[in-house]
Amino acid sequence: MPKLKRDAAEDATRAGAEFIESLHRGLRVIEFLGADRRPMTLSDVAKAVDLPRATARRILMTLERTGYVEGDGRLFALTPRVLSLASAYLASNQIVAVMQPMMDRVSDQTREVCSLAILEGEQVVFIARASPARLFSGGLDIGYRLPAFCTSVGRVLLGRLSTAALTAAVRGMKLVQQTPFTVVDKDIVTAAIITDRNKGYSLVDREAEDGFRSIAVPVRRYDGEIVAAINVGAHIDRISPGEMIDRFLPPLTTAANSARPLLV
Repeated sequence: MPKLKRDAAEDATRAGAEFIESLHRGLRVIEFLGADRRPMTLSDVAKAVDLPRATARRILMTLERTGYVEGDGRLFALTPRVLSLASAYLASNQIVAVMQPMMDRVSDQTREVCSLAILEGEQVVFIARASPARLFSGGLDIGYRLPAFCTSVGRVLLGRLSTAALTAAVRGMKLVQQTPFTVVDKDIVTAAIITDRNKGYSLVDREAEDGFRSIAVPVRRYDGEIVAAINVGAHIDRISPGEMIDRFLPPLTTAANSARPLLV
């Protein structure tokens, strides 16, 4: 079972007088429990977060008493109360507040799911979505993560880096093939991101998910800085790349342009 790694920055920060080690450990336990779809034992948690069993137990007991974890003495799992943490973030996030009604319009116009994502390290995190008014709709859940290098939103977000910084960032990534169509050559990926940056949008065809293509544009704040990306995706049976540009790009661009003066 993989451990939650500590990087050098975390170790350096931990040494600071203002760093609360116990809080950091508790958050790592929450992250681990959230990364697995089944209840975990005390031993599993202690091993994953690299803590003594006694320390892991105290953390789990504290989280259980405060309502964030439930357990039967042997197995532990997160409770729905953890969602309040995500809800607090979404409620306080200006980008989500500004973009949600615009995304709703994009979804209504395209009849597809529209998603909003931000960059976190080498991954994109989806923080909002809008679905068309139909009974069943696919799409990525809020909080879902994907590799940035092979997603339309990720390539748009990576495009905010200078060419030198982008080249270095991609060289440092581990590019794992997600589908038979995923491009993992680092020079080609870097060139694709630069090309997309010049075009003002990114269209990724079946690289992140087999049978699925998406198109994304950057969301800029008032000063032009890219702070997020929005995309619309669809199954390859429903739309061609050319149709995606013709039909989906205009409403996405309109939404991003409308948001720019409202984001500070």
